[in-house]
Amino acid sequence: MNSQSQPSEAANSSFSMDDFAKALEQHDYQFQKGQVVRGKVFQYESDGAYVDIGGKSAAFVPLMEASLKSVTDLSVVLPLQEELDFLIIRDQDAEGQVTLSRRQLEIQQIWENLAEMQENSQTLQVRVTGVNKGGVTVDVQGVRGFIPRSHLVERDDLESLKGQTLAASFLEVDRSNNKLVLSNRLATRSSNFSQLELGQLVEGKVTGSKPFGVFVDLDGVSGLLHIKQVSQNFIESLPSLFQVGQTLKAVIIDLDEGKGRISLSTRVLENYPGEMIENMEEVMANAEARASRAKQKVSE
Repeated sequence: MNSQSQPSEAANSSFSMDDFAKALEQHDYQFQKGQVVRGKVFQYESDGAYVDIGGKSAAFVPLMEASLKSVTDLSVVLPLQEELDFLIIRDQDAEGQVTLSRRQLEIQQIWENLAEMQENSQTLQVRVTGVNKGGVTVDVQGVRGFIPRSHLVERDDLESLKGQTLAASFLEVDRSNNKLVLSNRLATRSSNFSQLELGQLVEGKVTGSKPFGVFVDLDGVSGLLHIKQVSQNFIESLPSLFQVGQTLKAVIIDLDEGKGRISLSTRVLENYPGEMIENMEEVMANAEARASRAKQKVSE
């Protein structure tokens, strides 16, 4: 019984091995979708190029996948016999041919760069390509990004931003959902903060007042002149001293970029207690010399 079954097992076994070998000949299983491979272009066609990636069959790059930029001449972006990296975007067909892309590999690398830039809190320049109700769309190194209206410095006339280049920092970088959200306001604030230092005399415009202090716009960032820092004398009412739109000079006494906080003082510019209340014009006219003197006192 056993001796009779052995030949049939062997026959079955040899048949399945042959079958497996034939399958291997038809398909090169080392190449799979999502894999990055190196290869050389060896032939151009009107709709793309053939690439030798060392497989049983040549791989193919469709014209639309040759580059992130629009291509009119394949030889510019895919020179013959030059080793390049490609991303496999379609598994092998019946002939064992895989489809490749340089464009999607470039996009993948851009997303990786953007994620790294976000980690390092870097800012970058982006070009405004479109406007909608919620904000503006921007081109970020070939990838489409979005800046919400609340994160724009110019929020009223969005149409005027079309074609402009803006500074931007990252709010969200999500490759899996193709979501890239940026902030022009935070990037501008960060840039302005880098130009500020303690003890510096700054000039800005009063944008509003609260019972506790006055807000001053300093080129896109907001500073606070606390009521206790206006004068060495007690002040009953800030609106009686300051008007919205008024130009004001003050000294920076505290900086916190993380919280976006700039604390200002005019009391350090006074020659005597209450001078800001009695003769603000005089204090403002000689603010530079007074600030220099105040700085020397601090450093002594």
